[in-house]
Amino acid sequence: MQILLRYGRTGLTVALPDDVAVLTARPAPGVGDETAVIRQGLRAPIGCAPLAEKMRPGDAVVIAHSDITRATPNARLLPPLLAELEAAGVRRDDITLLNALGTHRRQTGAELRALLGDDIVDAYRCLQHDGNDDAGLVALGVTSFGHPVRVNRRFVEADARILTGLIEPHFFAGFSGGPKGVLPALAGAESVLTNHGVTMINHPNATWGRTRGNPVWEEMLEVAQMARPTFLLNVTINAAGAITGVFAGDLEAAHAQGCEFVRAHAMAAVSAPYDVVVVTNGGYPLDQNLYQTVKGMSAARQIVRSGGAILMAAACEDGIPAHGRYAALLAEGGSPQGVLEMVARPGFAAADQWQVQIQALIQRHADVYVYSDGLTDAQIAAALLTPCRDIPATVQKLRAQYGPRVAVLPEGPYIVPYIP
Repeated sequence: MQILLRYGRTGLTVALPDDVAVLTARPAPGVGDETAVIRQGLRAPIGCAPLAEKMRPGDAVVIAHSDITRATPNARLLPPLLAELEAAGVRRDDITLLNALGTHRRQTGAELRALLGDDIVDAYRCLQHDGNDDAGLVALGVTSFGHPVRVNRRFVEADARILTGLIEPHFFAGFSGGPKGVLPALAGAESVLTNHGVTMINHPNATWGRTRGNPVWEEMLEVAQMARPTFLLNVTINAAGAITGVFAGDLEAAHAQGCEFVRAHAMAAVSAPYDVVVVTNGGYPLDQNLYQTVKGMSAARQIVRSGGAILMAAACEDGIPAHGRYAALLAEGGSPQGVLEMVARPGFAAADQWQVQIQALIQRHADVYVYSDGLTDAQIAAALLTPCRDIPATVQKLRAQYGPRVAVLPEGPYIVPYIP
């Protein structure tokens, strides 16, 4: 059968045997008039007063938005929000749009325009968070987990603080959106490191679809509350990129409703593990680099048998990437077991250690193969993974080596299967 994989910007069609299991999300329809539904969410929010009632003329407003590695429809989400603020008397000059990069690289001017649209970039102050800029961070105290926290100063010191973003399943925070809009998105690099530390990531509840009882998410919520967000505007989307739900209002209440909506559409039970799982990273923008593909690998790991195989298909147009410590840490570890021993060393701390730790844990469970037009075989091998240049031929070989039961996750981590 012909299967369309979400791969890069255009997709990738592959021919696989008719007996493979194709697992997809339960489709949610778009909301129709997106602007009208967003406006309604702002005016009749979940768990708090309407946005306009929280605004005063002269308020300095900061709106945090997702960066280019996320599929958040910023260019459609932000205009009705900005219009509502200005209708409430907030001057355009008092509004700042803050690219919530976490520890990701800055966007170029062209990328920022692609992310937000020319009209917004030309009309508003657009800044980018820097988790290593001491002057741009403010200390908020110590969390109940014993971790000191610093957050973007401009956001914390604004009169009104608005978080926007996308809710989707997340491989160690349970779900994205909500408090993730502050930690890691607006936090100091050291705060990201402690929240994503080896003990936190190793906790059994630090996994897909789990928030309460998940120490990673619990600390994210605690830090977000320290930053005192005024309003949350999160959305969900379907495979076509259409907005399927708007969850606006109180940070906890609105996010909780959004998570339950996503759980109903994006998590699926399977009866038994598979020998081989073919997975994507959801296509562009999530499969821009190899670092991000650990998410898709993690989704596949949920249903592949111990000792089985995962085949990841990701375009990786941005490479490994070049920034960050991901590649260097994999090289230093030298093997999945070496990586796990490295991050467990007393006192060890490095940016991106969480990603190599999770990758190594996946590889301890199953072998991982990678198909990518954006990476050479040498780059894939240097990342401790096995290169693949022909998906159908590799699947045939893997069936002979690992077993006949094969599943395909063409949407990558936008569908999270699990074994009850």
